[in-house]
Amino acid sequence: MIAVEEAFTRLMRQVVPLDSEPCPLEKAGGRVLAADIAARKSQPAAALSAMDGYAVRATDLSGAETGSRTFTVIGESAAGSPFAGEVRTGQAVRIFTGALVPDGADQIVIQENAVRDGDAVRLTAGPAPLDNIRPAGGDFTSGDTVLHAGARVTPAMIGLAAACGHGELPVVRRARVALISTGDELVPPGQSIDSPAQIYDSAGPMVAALLGDAGADIVMQRHVGDDAAALERCLGEAGMQADVVLTIGGASVGDKDFVHPVLQRMGVALDVWKIAMRPGKPMMFGRRDGTVFVGLPGNPASAFVSALLFVRPLTATLMGQTATLPTGRPVPLGTDLPANGPRQHYMRARLVHDPLGGDGEHAVIPAETQDSSLLSVLADSDGLIVRPAMAPPVTRGCHVFFIAY
Repeated sequence: MIAVEEAFTRLMRQVVPLDSEPCPLEKAGGRVLAADIAARKSQPAAALSAMDGYAVRATDLSGAETGSRTFTVIGESAAGSPFAGEVRTGQAVRIFTGALVPDGADQIVIQENAVRDGDAVRLTAGPAPLDNIRPAGGDFTSGDTVLHAGARVTPAMIGLAAACGHGELPVVRRARVALISTGDELVPPGQSIDSPAQIYDSAGPMVAALLGDAGADIVMQRHVGDDAAALERCLGEAGMQADVVLTIGGASVGDKDFVHPVLQRMGVALDVWKIAMRPGKPMMFGRRDGTVFVGLPGNPASAFVSALLFVRPLTATLMGQTATLPTGRPVPLGTDLPANGPRQHYMRARLVHDPLGGDGEHAVIPAETQDSSLLSVLADSDGLIVRPAMAPPVTRGCHVFFIAY
């Protein structure tokens, strides 16, 4: 067995970044930028009014007593309909938010500080050059790099790209994932079960959802019984259409565990098999040509933890993101824990509110049972307590690392 950290390092060596593709803005949310994005225009392209009011020369307000200066209104500037002339001494232009500031004007007096009488307006503000004016290029200027490669696109980024003049973005292609659940006992969810020896395939949909939420594209999801030849055919088909091929189950050393020998027979160079972790020890992975093959254990919690720690960062890295091994954050422990054994233990646990009488900080309590077959425990938990190999006992109130999921 190898340590979790070493296994993760070896897995990341399998990564060959995916190519890019153009994506319309409305579909780019959650994708990863493949290149820096530069502004094609300045925003705003010219000085704009930040308020409704009157555009004037600030020097016309100098030395005048408040409310004693009257201006002649010579026109109007609205958003999309600018005033074409120039503001001269003693003149004002009625202006609205977002409208171009007329030539000659350098101050906007807000309408609350103005008294209008026909074509005359009396202004009660003092001189304040550039007051209430959004300067040209105040948001960004043409040629500025506004978005950076590797960023996961958010709605706000889409808005920024649109303002910069882009109708589409170069994004990294989604990682194509094929998922194969193995075992004679499995029945697809929703179908009828005819024997107490059968169970529903729960790990397959769960892992597919975990990776799909992270941006991967599940291009194939199959079930194969305990048949080595059928498994080899399915793996071969999956390898032709996916960047990552996942198997769930059949990863150990029993007579019905065919994943390891089949992958070897197919020429997959297995870099790791058996990791010093609990749950998830039988996990394996390797590469053939351009495809990464990953064998996950069959128990639901084992499959989930392995996918969370290894496969989701793998797909994220393929798609251009910087992904690291999840290690969690320090959280106080709500109960005592005994010493840990030789494998790093990822304990399903719940966050509870302030059981230690502190200042509102949460604490974490492990589930009473850590059986890796229990989906109810997994679903009722908020995350995983990380217990390093051979860790000594810890007492209530001490901090442990916690990975939320």
